[in-house]
Amino acid sequence: MMEFILVTTAIDTQEGAQRIAETVVKNRLAACVHVSGPITSTYWWQGKMEVETEWVCAAKTRKNLYSRLEKAIREAHPYDEPEIVAVPIVEGSKSYLDWIVSETTKE
Repeated sequence: MMEFILVTTAIDTQEGAQRIAETVVKNRLAACVHVSGPITSTYWWQGKMEVETEWVCAAKTRKNLYSRLEKAIREAHPYDEPEIVAVPIVEGSKSYLDWIVSETTKE
């Protein structure tokens, strides 16, 4: 059975988030990317607590594309260490999952 994942990253501008979304969808590394925001992120960075406004990209894809998707996000991302995390999609409608397969296997 094919495995599916949801990959998220956060970035400091809506334009940057849209650029990541368009890059990974255009290159068939994800079938769909939702861009949400603005959100407020609170985190530690280099010994200091930061509070920043960000936008989140949530990409739906196949697990076997993760390495290529991560590489594409890193290349488009301005952060030194961007959040790039994947969680499994444990259930989904067959037709939607089939659509993910279809859109990530076309040339």
